Amino acid sequence: MAWPAYSPTSCLGRLNLPCRHGPGHTKPMNVASSRYLFWIGAACVLLGAIINAPASAVDVAPVATTTTPQQLAAAIDAQIGQPRFASSSWGIAVVSLDTGRTLYTHDADQLLQPASTAKLYTAALVLDTLGTDYRIPTQLLATRPIAHGRLDGPLILHGMGDPTLGTPGTNSDWADQLATQLVASGVREIHGDLIADDSYFGGPPIGSGWEARDLQSWFAVPSSALSVQENVVDLTVTPSSELGRTASLMFDPPGAISHVVNNMTTSARNTRNDINLYRAPGDSTLYAFGHVALRAESQNFKLAIVDPAWFAGTLLREALTRHGIRLDGQLRVLHWPQQSNIELNQATVVAQVLSPPVMEILNRGLKRSQNLYLQNLLQITGIKAQAAAEQAGDPTEGFLSSEAWAIRAMRQLLDRIGIPPDVSQIEEGTGLSRQDLATPNAMVRLLSYIASQPYGAQLRDALPSAGVDGTLEWRMRDSLAANNVHAKTGSMTYVHCMAGYVTTASGERLAFTVMINNYVRQGDAPSASRDVDAIAELLAAFHGHS
Repeated sequence: MAWPAYSPTSCLGRLNLPCRHGPGHTKPMNVASSRYLFWIGAACVLLGAIINAPASAVDVAPVATTTTPQQLAAAIDAQIGQPRFASSSWGIAVVSLDTGRTLYTHDADQLLQPASTAKLYTAALVLDTLGTDYRIPTQLLATRPIAHGRLDGPLILHGMGDPTLGTPGTNSDWADQLATQLVASGVREIHGDLIADDSYFGGPPIGSGWEARDLQSWFAVPSSALSVQENVVDLTVTPSSELGRTASLMFDPPGAISHVVNNMTTSARNTRNDINLYRAPGDSTLYAFGHVALRAESQNFKLAIVDPAWFAGTLLREALTRHGIRLDGQLRVLHWPQQSNIELNQATVVAQVLSPPVMEILNRGLKRSQNLYLQNLLQITGIKAQAAAEQAGDPTEGFLSSEAWAIRAMRQLLDRIGIPPDVSQIEEGTGLSRQDLATPNAMVRLLSYIASQPYGAQLRDALPSAGVDGTLEWRMRDSLAANNVHAKTGSMTYVHCMAGYVTTASGERLAFTVMINNYVRQGDAPSASRDVDAIAELLAAFHGHS
């Protein structure tokens, strides 16, 4: 079967992070202390330039051409047998999709941390549960009749998990759309509160096993049923024009972080910047302290929005005002586990915007390894699983979060595929948790299952393409893997993984998983992701058959 080629898109990957943003984005925050102290200095600029250099700027050893499975195995063994990997753990599995035969394995039954390759589990569950075309609504609800242009009662902004709300090209004007529809329904005045309700997800807004020190960072934003602008705020730190004065903190979008204590000062010219940003886990106050040099360039960072639902409510309130709708009441936020006396099932939908189809959301989420997208989609499948269980008369004893319901459904799916619990333990939707574990053989079995499904070709196309787009845009260029390897990457500290599909030089379609854990890079040694790439390139250059 011929697989279609990709058209390039612009998206730049970064190493040692569980997910990435594209080149148009500013630098993410570096986590530099286990005490949750975030230090960013001039060295980070140099480090970012080195990490994000195009692959063509670095000398790459030629890939050996092999013609037999034995030669291929010897080449891979030589790659992973280098002395610098003596304390590391490799796990590799390669299976032919055409014959079902195993082409290569190395410790393929060893449980390893998958990092963001765990998103493949979430993607399979989402497509199995929701299908490719489901669109997620965000609604305005009224619990009282509208009479003479007036709503006597609260207006409810009800989120149902759309992670793309307010992103470029996807309902970026969502608040104005809702306000326009409200005006069209005849509403001119709301005699009641505006309630921003994200209680559709039952459970905490962070995934199981997420680390506290990550929670103020752009890659570990809250998973909210009322997410907006990917729950990320850009921060620009600019020195004052006068020595000793307070530095400027500019947030985009404005108002996304409501409590800020700014003790950042302006130091003498040419001194080293010492920018510290700290928000205690569970707290809404951001503390900025240290100093930035006089006349230094502005420094940019990405932070998690503490309360996405509240921010979404403020945006809608502003839109109501722009469209001439008067709101007499206050903005209130309803979070799980707060109880509401409003019967949503008796409310009337007065306005609604829809997300892109699920397949498009997965495409965006997998290309960029966007954690919010996958965690939100996971929780939506959990809500569907809970509803199906209750309808079938199969409720559980006690409370299960939306995430837990989804993991329960995932376990049922994996049982059907033939992946038992002792080879795959996934507890959330992104791979951020270091408690996520999977064997390479389990991952390849999952990939083989995906390839056999009606959505298989679409999901394969949603994966990053080597040398072309997503987190693989700058990797494996000028090799037979370019525009051939379609794989989900996974990287965090000491962990480098890749899982996906490749067609060999002889035309055989393969599913493969390459995982290395516990790799501590020393000195000027290359990143282990280069060695992971080298293995994928060996597979692409293989002239034999399984």
